[in-house]
Amino acid sequence: MSAEIISTIDGIVTVKITDKLTYPDLIELQKSVIGIIDQLGGIKVLIICEDLHGWSKEGDWEKLSFQVENDPFINKMAIVGEEKWEEPALIFTCKGLRDFPIEYFQPHELTRAQAWLNEN
Repeated sequence: MSAEIISTIDGIVTVKITDKLTYPDLIELQKSVIGIIDQLGGIKVLIICEDLHGWSKEGDWEKLSFQVENDPFINKMAIVGEEKWEEPALIFTCKGLRDFPIEYFQPHELTRAQAWLNEN
């Protein structure tokens, strides 16, 4: 599996993405996040990309039902990954088009990303 939830602590859902993200893995991840939203209400999301190789071309990546239905329950998103993935990741997550802030951090800034998520 290329994407998995590794923790849910204090309303922060931490997701680890490795290798190449596949559409089926994204759908499974979204189902898990919906379950957490159902339990907690509002959440913050920390995405940690390790050894990322992008995402597969197969799948309906343009489907926006998850965003439409669940964005009101996401307060912030921090993405941690290599510099070369910053622009593609921010485009992929639709930074600037969603109603919550999304910020990108380098791997050595993981603690800073966590602190940013905890700011009001």
